[in-house]
Amino acid sequence: MSTPATTASTRPANGSEVELTVDTLAHGGNGVARLDGYVIFVSGALPGDRVRAVVTKSKRQYGEARTLEVLEPSPDRIDPVADHPGAAWQVLRYERQLEIKQQQVSDALTRIGRLEGFELEPIVPAVAQWRYRNKFEYSFGTGEAGELMCGFHAPGSFDRIIAVRDSKLASERSNAVREQVLEWCRGQGLSAWDRRSQLGLLRNLVIREGRRTGQLQVRLVTSGGEIDTDSLAAAIDCDGLFWTQIAQVGETTQGGVTERIKGVPKLEEGLGDLRLRISPEAFFQTNTEMAERLYGVAVDYAQLRGHERVFDLYCGIGTIGLTMAARAREVIGVEIVEPAVANAIENARLNEIANARFYAGDIRVAMRDLVEEVGRPDVCVIDPPRSGLSQKVVRRIVEAAPDRIVYVSCNPTTLAPNAAQLVEAGYRMVRARPVDMFPQTPHIECVALLEKGPDGVRNPERPDGRR
Repeated sequence: MSTPATTASTRPANGSEVELTVDTLAHGGNGVARLDGYVIFVSGALPGDRVRAVVTKSKRQYGEARTLEVLEPSPDRIDPVADHPGAAWQVLRYERQLEIKQQQVSDALTRIGRLEGFELEPIVPAVAQWRYRNKFEYSFGTGEAGELMCGFHAPGSFDRIIAVRDSKLASERSNAVREQVLEWCRGQGLSAWDRRSQLGLLRNLVIREGRRTGQLQVRLVTSGGEIDTDSLAAAIDCDGLFWTQIAQVGETTQGGVTERIKGVPKLEEGLGDLRLRISPEAFFQTNTEMAERLYGVAVDYAQLRGHERVFDLYCGIGTIGLTMAARAREVIGVEIVEPAVANAIENARLNEIANARFYAGDIRVAMRDLVEEVGRPDVCVIDPPRSGLSQKVVRRIVEAAPDRIVYVSCNPTTLAPNAAQLVEAGYRMVRARPVDMFPQTPHIECVALLEKGPDGVRNPERPDGRR
């Protein structure tokens, strides 16, 4: 029998203050507490904390609250290293961070996906707990005294920016070039874009660093307007400098018109034995050292022997497929973002890899034609966005009927239902392994292996047929 929902008369009202003891952490990093059985998700709280919090949302099934004061700290709570809105878990012992991430992956797969009979391997810890990110997207804003700022959005706010001088997740050189850009913008008298009025010029600053090469790529994102590009080029110490003008109402660093102001058109980076070239808007894992370990797990799970055809779906600039190419007969990559595909083709050529091909296309409509053209894959490697796979993409993969599926996920809560759909079609969940790409944050990467079951997989187009 289900428990009746809390009545409006017993649940706390918006704006009320409550004392709560936090039991666990939810996916996304908020604490989970209960008040007379009513579930409240609490930002800024850890398991074991007793806090005073203000209720910010009161729904029938659950509430949300923000910590005002830690009354009794958890034994796992430690002092923060820096005032950094992007490092919410820095107050949690690192060993405990790993334990919680391991448990959250387990909970997602077993509770959301209702999967069983698989091995959950120990989480791969981070090489570096601080200064590990190779890319940052900063936002410009205006301080209370009218000064131009560059930093991060305040938690839960779309228009309030918190200034940062030393991001402990970025290298010292990356921090220094951000300060160079900010100083130049102030000297030019440029104003920040106002997210409410849509007035102002400066929107975002994107800095990417080649951890293996030392190169820096800087991209200033603005609304339409004019800037002194010669002066900017002289002021900024980097290897590639770009200016993107965007007209969208919402805040984004994608799209618009990008102009190269100075330097090389692509950032050079190393990943394992690969040399890579990365365009300003192309996706690349933001932790180079841990990407090597993440892809190492994926290669291990693929179990390649040299005769396999590998489909690399959502291939981006080709990193996973190119990492596997030496162990496979051929690699076929598919990606919807055309500039990323161009990068992948160039990276294959740069590394003298002749058995990898890359195509621009939407997997939902391209998969059938691809299978008809090149044949059925033996292994599918999938690295989708946080939203996971649509049901249509799952059907296309099942139709192709690869023997093994290696699923690289940045969100275990979407991996779980996708894996369950594949199991329902006849695959078997074999094992999974979390990888801590993002220390001091609640984000989790995970690799999962699914293999074709003994009875094959059901063809969605022929309910009675199997492959």
